[in-house]
Amino acid sequence: MKGIVSFFATVIFLGFSTLVFAEEKPRIIVTSDGEIDDECSMVRFLLYANEWDIEGIITSSSQYHWQGHKWAGDDWAQPLLQAYAKVQPNLTRHDSRYPTAEYLQAHTFLGNVKAEGEMTEITPGSEHIVKVLLDESDHRPVWLQAWGGTNTIARALKTIEEKHPDKMEYVANKIRFFFIWEQDKTYQEYIRPRWGKYQILTIISDQFWAIAYQWNKIQPSHMRQYFEASWMNDNILNDHGPLCSAYKAHVKGSYGLSGDYNFTVGDFRSEGDSPAFLHTINTGLRNLESPGWGGWGGRYVRVRDNTWLDPVPVEGYIHPEGRWYTSSAWGRNSMREGTKTTEQQRLEYFKPMWRWSKALQNDFAARADWSVKPYETANHPPQVKIAHDINLKAKPGANIQLNAAGTSDPDGDALSFRWWQYQEAGTYKKTISLSNANQPSTTFSVPKDANKNDTIHLILEVTDSGTPMLTRYKRVIIEIE
Repeated sequence: MKGIVSFFATVIFLGFSTLVFAEEKPRIIVTSDGEIDDECSMVRFLLYANEWDIEGIITSSSQYHWQGHKWAGDDWAQPLLQAYAKVQPNLTRHDSRYPTAEYLQAHTFLGNVKAEGEMTEITPGSEHIVKVLLDESDHRPVWLQAWGGTNTIARALKTIEEKHPDKMEYVANKIRFFFIWEQDKTYQEYIRPRWGKYQILTIISDQFWAIAYQWNKIQPSHMRQYFEASWMNDNILNDHGPLCSAYKAHVKGSYGLSGDYNFTVGDFRSEGDSPAFLHTINTGLRNLESPGWGGWGGRYVRVRDNTWLDPVPVEGYIHPEGRWYTSSAWGRNSMREGTKTTEQQRLEYFKPMWRWSKALQNDFAARADWSVKPYETANHPPQVKIAHDINLKAKPGANIQLNAAGTSDPDGDALSFRWWQYQEAGTYKKTISLSNANQPSTTFSVPKDANKNDTIHLILEVTDSGTPMLTRYKRVIIEIE
């Protein structure tokens, strides 16, 4: 067809740094302070254990929790790991890649927990991180997640600096950081000064608050139903096996922050730490290629060096030079009494998280079903394919055709298609017009005012008709020549 860009030739797409190949299972080490929302996150995490090579589950401290101060116990994860052991055989009926309970137990350690920010003591947890990072038999990236403080990670890196200084660059090239706030001072006082020269990819999230304790004030009205008691009881808490029944939803007498007593028994409580691993689930959104592209774990902007924080919808806003945490993070402060932040600003700030709420909650419900149901009676996500390259080059005015031929569903469910422009992720900010956007194939014209090297991000969203309805994606990026 004249004027249509051909997609079947190999296209070299420049200007983006791929952090992990799409076909690789990401490697993950979790550090957690065992707060009640960490426990909720851990239930979801274990249901997705097939998605990663889990290199470690390590208990650490934070500014909120340490031994002797609101401490969940050194073995807080054990009841959840034991519950996982009971459902793992059924989970493997849906995906054989689920690790055994014995494997997870062998990779669970106690880290630095004696005080907030304590990083002096060498602990089993810090030593395990050292072992994984120094292992040269596997060069794949390792996502170091801090659900609590960064102190056990900092201790591990200090050990490497002290004992293996010649390996620092090799180790740094392996590391990817995803922090849920900076819940102690060790990133600013040790990691950043001593390891900053290596430009380690670092994501520090405040957007997590959209699914944390005040979700009912952040999630838009059409998304709240997926967090309320009726949905949670039907899809997660009741009749879904011992792991889901261990999920600590709201109970009688529980409440949120700042006097938010308007929760009922069974309501979603908080999973503030889940974005750290949601970011690494391969849904087809390709967010592992850049934190600025957006995915289930949020979308971030480069603030300094290779540090990515939350985009703030205030013209002229300058992110702080120091810690990004409860006292300084824009989103958390926007929820405090006396804030001048508007509801529309808050909605925009948290949108990179809440825009996926229906999809990620339905996906959670499907994993809960996998705990108890045979393959034939549960639902599984569609398999999305694009019949051409996903990185394209085109000139202004060119006519583009995108095609999802080959997309299928493992359960034989009918599929719905939706193409849409992720404007915040691209550098071309104006709206483009997509024809037949609810069909497998869509067309559009590259705007004539697009500049060279501009990018347009188009998302194909495919949802099946199963119960619960599940969604997967493909992202096509057009770079203007």
